[in-house]
Order: sequence, then C-alpha cells, then structure tokens
Amino acid sequence: MFIEPNISGERRGSIEVICGSMFSGKTEELIRRLKRARIAHLKVEIFKPALDIRYNEEAVVSHDANSIGSFPIDHSQKILLLADQVDVVGIDEAQFFDDQIVSVCETLAARGIRVIVAGLDMDYLGKPFGQMPQLLAIADFITKLHAICVKCGNLANISYRKSADESHILLGATDSYEPRCRKCYHEH
Repeated sequence: MFIEPNISGERRGSIEVICGSMFSGKTEELIRRLKRARIAHLKVEIFKPALDIRYNEEAVVSHDANSIGSFPIDHSQKILLLADQVDVVGIDEAQFFDDQIVSVCETLAARGIRVIVAGLDMDYLGKPFGQMPQLLAIADFITKLHAICVKCGNLANISYRKSADESHILLGATDSYEPRCRKCYHEH
C-alpha cells in the first residue's frame, strides 16, 4: 500500500478496512498493524464489541492466539470518548457494532486519526454483514483476505455455519464455522 508522504507535518486521518471470511487472518492483520504503530511510538487504542468474549473479555485475540489489549464497548459512540489524544484507533469485529460505527470512524479520521477496522464482510448466508458495506464504501484503503476452503483447498470467502442455529449472530470458532469457497458453500 502506497501512502503519499505528508510534507506539511499536518496529521491526516484515514480509514483502513480489513475484511474477509472467518479464519482469513483479519484480526491477525489488525494486531500486526497496531503493534507496528506502537513500535513507531504512536499512541494506539483498540476497541471491540463487548459481546465478543470468545477468547478473552478484554483483549482482542486472533484464532492463532495472538492478542492485544482492548476496551470492550457496548455502543460505538463510546469510542469517541475513549479515543482522546491518540494517533491510531483499532476496531475489531466491526460487523457487530451499531449503525453509528460509520460516523464514529469518519469523525475520528476527520480528527487526523488513523482508523483501522477489521470485520466480516459477509454473514453465514453470504450476505453483506452489519455496517461493513458502509465502512467499505468510505474506506481509504481496503484489504480483502481469504481463508482456505476446508473442502477443496481453494481460496475461501464465505463462513459456512456448521450448526442448524439460524440466529443472525452466533459467536464461535472452528466448532461453529468453517471457511468455504463459493462453489463448496453452495454445494452443501
């Protein structure tokens, strides 16, 4: 990704979206970018939805067990209150946030903050998920990651739900989901 140098010294905010299916490495990539920002001595704050307690109640944790401390929040507007005097804001599992997450990201970027958002772009039905389509539309940079289809070994872009539970939000990992390519998803 090429970022134009800022010769004026003025802070310019941006919105980066990391998206893809489950097990594609979204959270891993988010953590990597946030740790690099800290290496650069930037002030970083990380947020996740309070409902995501799969691996840890407070930390953002990837499926590979890499982690970084975060603030669990129940409403996206709280990010504006907690992200004071920061250079970089990380937001994980953005698809679970309320409809204000888009304006929150735009407000942060307008303040000169680099915003890095990770989330599922599609739900288990293969439909756009939550506020992710709107975040993708306003993003300055988009990274689409792919998992590997467990059935055929090709690139996977859909999170196949293994259980019969039809609730829209079902937190889980390999016990509940597996990555599938479009062909294998529709064959089942």
